[in-house]
Amino acid sequence: MRVLGVDPGLGRTGVAVVEGRPGALTLLDSRCLDTPAGMDDAERLFMLSGLITAVVAEQRPACAAVERLFFSTNRSTAMRVSEARGVLLCAIAAAGVPVFEYTPNEVKEAVAGYGAARKPQVLRMTMQLLSVDRIGGPDDVADACAIAVCHHHRAALTLRVRREAARPAVSALDVAVAAARARSGLGAR
Repeated sequence: MRVLGVDPGLGRTGVAVVEGRPGALTLLDSRCLDTPAGMDDAERLFMLSGLITAVVAEQRPACAAVERLFFSTNRSTAMRVSEARGVLLCAIAAAGVPVFEYTPNEVKEAVAGYGAARKPQVLRMTMQLLSVDRIGGPDDVADACAIAVCHHHRAALTLRVRREAARPAVSALDVAVAAARARSGLGAR
């Protein structure tokens, strides 16, 4: 499975494409999508949409894994990153690519085995899981790699949960009635 990992940001968005299965993952591409600080935010968001659309068209991922945002201090930064994240989600969805979202703690747990792991631990484990000596670029690129690895490790569980949520609920009473009908020979009605 080919997964596009995305670490959203207005100035810098990290992207990584990881293919394979847990235990046999290959980093196909990783890069930083930059938008110039001197531009108007609307122009930067438009540019970001075009950049991610080009990556999706070039790499043809089966799905995308995007970091879900958690902010507690700087509201201005949070708003700008949220806007960038919205543009990224919209562009990826417009390309018909299913999107899965993970919190930073879920990424750390899936990659390093501990939800409060520090960046150096996550980076070391990500490189080890991808069998690479180095991940170039800013932290955003390494984070995108970790997000893609996280999805590979959590994909089966995530899909199972989605299927279960879509399945109509069957109550204990429904089960008991069906069993009683089967025993009595009435069958399902």
